[in-house]
Amino acid sequence: MSLFKTPSRRAALAALFTALATTTLPAKAQTTTAWPTKPIKLVVGYAAGGATDVIARIVAVELGKQLGQPVLVDNRAGANSNVGAEIVARAPADGYTLYVYTIANTINASLYDKLGYDPLKDFEPMGLIAKVPNILVVNPQLPVKTLAEYVNFAKTSPNGITFASSGSGSSIHLSGELFKIAAKAPMLHVPYRGSAPAVTDLLGGQVQSMFDNAPSVLPHVRGGKLHAVAITSAQRSPLLPDVPTVAESGFPGFDVQSWFGIAGPAGTPQAVVQRVNSELVKLLALPEVRQRLLNLAATPEPGTPAQMRSWTLSEAKRWREVVKQSGARAE
Repeated sequence: MSLFKTPSRRAALAALFTALATTTLPAKAQTTTAWPTKPIKLVVGYAAGGATDVIARIVAVELGKQLGQPVLVDNRAGANSNVGAEIVARAPADGYTLYVYTIANTINASLYDKLGYDPLKDFEPMGLIAKVPNILVVNPQLPVKTLAEYVNFAKTSPNGITFASSGSGSSIHLSGELFKIAAKAPMLHVPYRGSAPAVTDLLGGQVQSMFDNAPSVLPHVRGGKLHAVAITSAQRSPLLPDVPTVAESGFPGFDVQSWFGIAGPAGTPQAVVQRVNSELVKLLALPEVRQRLLNLAATPEPGTPAQMRSWTLSEAKRWREVVKQSGARAE
C-alpha cells in the first residue's frame, strides 16, 4: 500500500514538507555561524610604528587565528585619528570593518567643533584591549628630579616650564593640561606633529618636559638620555619600579592613561559584537600576549562591551571638562 494512497496521509506529509521548507534558524544563530567568511579589516587612526599600531598588530594576529579569517591592520592616519574613525563610522555594520578606538576619540568629541561623525554614537564598543600610562620626562640638564621640584621650577622660573606634545588635543597634551590645572603651575604647551619630533627636541633641550606615552620614552629613560620624574597611572609600573606615581607625589587621585579598545560601526549585529568580545578576552589571557603587552608598559584590560561603553562615556565627560578649562583647541 502506497504511503501517499489516502488523502489524509497526503495532506499530513504535505504539511510536514511545507514546515521543513520554511523553517529557519534564529537570526543570532545564523549570524554567528556565518561570520566571518572573509578577511576582516582593523582600522588604526595612526601611522605604523606607534603604540596604537603596535598593540593593534599584536591583537590582529591572535584574533585572526581564533576567528579563522585574517584580521588585516589598515593604517588611516590624520587629524588626531579622525580620518580613520570616520571611515569606520561610515562603513557597513557587518563586522568586516573594525576600529581601534582610543582615548583620542573621547577627547575629539569635545575638542573639535565639527566632525563628520559622532565619536560616541557612531560606534559599537566590543571591548577594551589595554591601558598605557604616560611618563613625565625631563631633559637631564634640567635641575629637576622629583615632581615637587618640577612644580617649584615652573613656579619660580620667569617663563614657567615648557612641555611638549604630539599635537594639540592629543592625550599627551591633555595629560599635561590636566596636571597644569591640578598643580596650578605656569606651564607652556609646545605642540609638535607627532611624538617622535617632540622627543627629539626634548633630547636636544629645545623643550624642557613631556608627558609622553611610556613605550615611546622608555628606551631613552633606560639609556639615561631622559629623566623620568613621575608616572601618570594610579600604580607604579613594574618596568620602572623606582619611578613614583603623580598621585603619590602630592596629587592624590591623579590617574591618566592612554587606552585602546575595539569597536565597530553602530548597528553591528550583537552576535558579532559578542563573538569579538569573547575572542578578545581569550587572547588577552594568553601568557605570550600578556607579556608582549606588558613589555610595552601596557596593562591588559579585558571586559564586556557594556563596560567599554560606560568607560568611553565617562572618559568623554572627563576630557570635556579638561578641554573647557584649558581652552585647548584642535590644530
